[in-house]
Amino acid sequence: MNTLKKLAGQTAIYGLSSVIGRILNYLLVPLYTRVFSTEQYGVVTEMYAYVAFLIIILTYGMETAFFRFSSQTEEKSKVYSTTLISIVATSFLFIVFAALFSQSIADWLRYPNHSEYVTWFAIIVGLDALSAIPLAKLREQNRATTFATVNLINIAVNIGLNLFFLVYCKNVYEAGEPNWLVDTFYNPEIGVGYVFISNLVASITKCALLLPWMLNIKLHIDRALLRKMILYASPLLIAGLAGMINETIDRIMIKRLLIDSLGEKATMEQLGIYGACYKISIIITIFIQAFRYAAEPFFFAHHSQSDSKESYATIMNFFVATCSVIFLSIMLFIDVVIQFIGPEFREGVTVVPILLMANLCLGIYFNLSIWYKLTGLTRFGAYIAIAGAAITIVLNYLWIPWIGYLGSAWATLICYAFIAIVSYFIGQKYYPIKYDIPKIIGYPAGAALLYYFSTFISSDMGMFNHVINGVILGAFISFIYMIDIRKTAIK
Repeated sequence: MNTLKKLAGQTAIYGLSSVIGRILNYLLVPLYTRVFSTEQYGVVTEMYAYVAFLIIILTYGMETAFFRFSSQTEEKSKVYSTTLISIVATSFLFIVFAALFSQSIADWLRYPNHSEYVTWFAIIVGLDALSAIPLAKLREQNRATTFATVNLINIAVNIGLNLFFLVYCKNVYEAGEPNWLVDTFYNPEIGVGYVFISNLVASITKCALLLPWMLNIKLHIDRALLRKMILYASPLLIAGLAGMINETIDRIMIKRLLIDSLGEKATMEQLGIYGACYKISIIITIFIQAFRYAAEPFFFAHHSQSDSKESYATIMNFFVATCSVIFLSIMLFIDVVIQFIGPEFREGVTVVPILLMANLCLGIYFNLSIWYKLTGLTRFGAYIAIAGAAITIVLNYLWIPWIGYLGSAWATLICYAFIAIVSYFIGQKYYPIKYDIPKIIGYPAGAALLYYFSTFISSDMGMFNHVINGVILGAFISFIYMIDIRKTAIK
């Protein structure tokens, strides 16, 4: 229980920057979905889908490799400097390449008049990849408060600039009362570009804050160590890319598969609606991210303890229970939650429960995947992710032309459920852990059934409807407490 309390405490601190920070960032979604049209928000959705792929490529599994090799040696500074120098070199080359060929890349993306988007995002992605290693160092040293501070400042800068450009400057300009500040910094023709500019300045700020951890290293790269790290990380890179296909390829494929039949405007509108509703479903992912920041170094650090496997199984129970509560909380009060996005975007609400359950399955997979990271059998992570990616691509290809973004949502759920199941069975062969399968399946299934039954309650009942749903949620939480949390605490 003490071990669980320690992990919970660190998750809470990391959650300060991850959960609170992501929530603050999500508060921009109501702004975007009211300032921009569905078509304009589609541009934002598509561009950030590409960013997700590029971050995986530019970090190429070295973050996890850093934890692995640093935990196995006393020469931690050598592992850190080797990792950081490698990432600096590749990030610099990427930024230069993207800047030189920005127009060609913009033409391929079908934004021929906005080659500046390519340059801006190249710098954003390069700096974010570079920042990942000092942030990993802070996590390794359990400096969760410093980690949280850096990320919160980054988020504050991003939000502040978005509000400055899209609220203050835009309103002053449209009111016909310009001043020197608006005249200097605002051009209405930039439009959604201000979302990207705000992100760019925030990434530069984060990198600047981490400079003390970047400059305080020996300028030496251990080539033998680097080869070992890359050998370990390469399957993680493949797994990461395949995993990102599972997570974001749908937003890219929607545009590519629908643009000829629906036209560019209608396609970008569909993409914008799907992207906005996807934001609601990622609330579970916020918790997963906070958990991941604390859990990954925790799993490696406790690998050698005699009760490690029992701890991993118990952690899984708590994780699934928490995600199930989040799912049920959102869906029981979806009529309130959907107000988060603009009226034009709410027609996509049907994908929210599907995507929430999909992200829950993804979280289960993350917990299960620790077996191949601890054993060094990272190639299995690549195999599983590639199989999932194949399912995602095939199902999206078949279903998007048929049922649009709803097909993408179902493809995501099927993929994540598949990789979780496969990872469990393979993991039991190489690193057996006695997970409580009835609870892992039962909690999400119970949450889904309770939501289903709640849909039969008349929506005309108004506030009384919310009271009933609150009782349902309270009963579910009490049930989990009695059969799991209370028993674990007693032990």
